[in-house]
Amino acid sequence: MIKSLKTLIRDVPDFPKPGILFRDITPLLSNASGLALSIELLANPFRGKNIDLVVGAESRGFIFGTAVACCLSAGFVIVRKPGKLPHKRIAMAYDLEYGTDTLEMHADSIVAGQRVLIVDDLLATGGTMKACCDLVTQLGGTVAGIAVLIELTGLKGSARLPCNVHSVLQYE
Repeated sequence: MIKSLKTLIRDVPDFPKPGILFRDITPLLSNASGLALSIELLANPFRGKNIDLVVGAESRGFIFGTAVACCLSAGFVIVRKPGKLPHKRIAMAYDLEYGTDTLEMHADSIVAGQRVLIVDDLLATGGTMKACCDLVTQLGGTVAGIAVLIELTGLKGSARLPCNVHSVLQYE
């Protein structure tokens, strides 16, 4: 199964800048069975774990996170780039593998004590995931897990995170 998913990931060298090997998931997204298998493999370890909410960061976290939330009968919370949420929000600045950024979440999106699964397509240096974890805990939620489609293990992003990471695919 894993081999079949890896055939749906396209390598794009020197994107978004020279020296970066980009793992393009768009072929996987357009393949019905590949997409369905990806969602199942992301959700399965968290079935029966009392997940209240799934958090997904803009933008590919919306794709995978919403589908995983449906599989787990959980709610879904969006984390967005600055200035895109209309209500009172909290923010977290973080480092990317090639720059810095900020994420925001509605201040009332998590109730203290809720168990939260954070889902995204990629874990690289861990900056985005760490910012999501910090936002969840700032609102009193408990990070019950982290699930990603792809983990770039050589960048050691999981070492920055407060819990174990479930990754469907790993690349060095």
